[in-house]
Amino acid sequence: MSDERELTDRQRHAQGMVTRREVLGDAHVDRAVARTDAFTADFQDMITRYAWGEIWSRPGLDRRTRSCITLTAMVAGGHLDELAMHVRAARRNGLTRDEIKEVLLQTAIYCGVPAANSAFGVAQRVLAEEE
Repeated sequence: MSDERELTDRQRHAQGMVTRREVLGDAHVDRAVARTDAFTADFQDMITRYAWGEIWSRPGLDRRTRSCITLTAMVAGGHLDELAMHVRAARRNGLTRDEIKEVLLQTAIYCGVPAANSAFGVAQRVLAEEE
């Protein structure tokens, strides 16, 4: 068994918070933590341990590649609020505006033009906010 699999839930959560903050930024994570209550605490713990402590922390892909995959998944699933968050994360992970554009163009073929059209609108807004 690999060392990553031997982490305790507490260690995985701690690693997940480090990765989550690096990818999404402190401000975003602080807002999510501040909104956590008894109803959402288990969900926040789960995504911190699994999405961020397991998947995003794995060494097999760099964060730029993970961002490209995640952008595509958000477009395919129609998750536009999450797409906005991950456009910001993609920039934080080093993707350029042109690379994000290329990912979204690719989604037009594989996810559909209407989905990509909506995604371009979200990305355009997010990227304009950054300037």
